[in-house]
Amino acid sequence: MLKKLGLMLSAVLLAIASFALTAQPANAAEYTIKMGADNGLLKFVPSELTINAGDVVKFEMNKLGPHNAVFDKGPAGADLKKLSKDQLLFSSGESYTADFSGAPKGEYEYYCQPHRGAGMVAKITVE
Repeated sequence: MLKKLGLMLSAVLLAIASFALTAQPANAAEYTIKMGADNGLLKFVPSELTINAGDVVKFEMNKLGPHNAVFDKGPAGADLKKLSKDQLLFSSGESYTADFSGAPKGEYEYYCQPHRGAGMVAKITVE
């Protein structure tokens, strides 16, 4: 009886251990922000986005380039230079990503260098 109980407990512990070793962490989400609206306006679409730390944001050239995304304001400890892309995109479909792994929670403001004066500014909130 004691031997059967020991075998049963061993089997349960083995099952729990194998589940813990094979469980996958939640995957980071990827969001896309269009650079230049479909209707021809000089703006990021969406202009406001809420994500989680660890998510990835893809900036995709859409219309009326050239465009880029330069982060100029963020929470303390944020690596704005790492998130910024000074490179200008010219052709529809070109893209690059900003990885928010380890990003502190808060609001991140960014703009397009050539069109900042035209109001091409936006914000990402990391929760």
